[in-house]
Amino acid sequence: MGLVDPPGRIVSGSIKLGGKELVGLDDQGMRAIRGKEISMIFQDPMMTLNPVLRIDTQMIEAIDAHEKTSKKAALARAQQALEKVGIPAAADRLKAYPHQFSGGMRQRVAIAIALLNNPSLIIADEPTTALDVTIQSQILAKMQELCADSGTALIWITHDLTVVAGLAHRVAVMYAGRLVETGFVDDVLDHPLHPYTRGLLRSLPSEGIPGQPLEQIPGMTPSLGRLPPGCAFAPRCRNATEICHRSSPEGTVFPNQRLARCHHPFDSVAQPVGLTER
Repeated sequence: MGLVDPPGRIVSGSIKLGGKELVGLDDQGMRAIRGKEISMIFQDPMMTLNPVLRIDTQMIEAIDAHEKTSKKAALARAQQALEKVGIPAAADRLKAYPHQFSGGMRQRVAIAIALLNNPSLIIADEPTTALDVTIQSQILAKMQELCADSGTALIWITHDLTVVAGLAHRVAVMYAGRLVETGFVDDVLDHPLHPYTRGLLRSLPSEGIPGQPLEQIPGMTPSLGRLPPGCAFAPRCRNATEICHRSSPEGTVFPNQRLARCHHPFDSVAQPVGLTER
């Protein structure tokens, strides 16, 4: 999205959308894509929405940024978007301010804004973390429905494996800023290859023995500015050997479009290959 100022930067790699390279694109080029081809839903809708502007003003601005249309047409589109995300009395709520909405309703407004320009891709950064379980399930169901209807791809960033299990087709597990395992969601959650993925799953209450403490991953996540040599997870890994502390593992490809970056993956039937960061 190009929203992070220095010291945040893209060190290497490629980001392509519909075959178009985004890495290195100038500010004008990114502005044309941001909000039009790629939209984002953030964790806290109160940080997304401007507290001093009415909802209709903010939604019309999102439309006007990418196409010229009459205020009447833009207002009709904004109302239709609010109705799609399940906000009752949408015509009246357009005239309200963000503080007049509940947390769940504010997040629905943020979703409506993300969908206004029919993007090819939506990136959702833990958008349901601050909501209660009932509202969370409603938002998840609505997002699945809207993306299915519009054909929009969805990247959902979360630490909640229950959400992953119910929402995703494919899952990518990250540790210390690197992908450590990818694959179809059932494969990864049922048969994890990387020790970090297995540690996450075993720490779930549903996996624990009644009356016994939950299994934990020892240690702390390293600072991204001072990563240890070798595998970043090695200091916390029970399976680590000398090579893990010395050499960073390359990607190992497994059947069924799976990848793990580990010197000692749990499944040994694989073909190791050198993969670029994806």
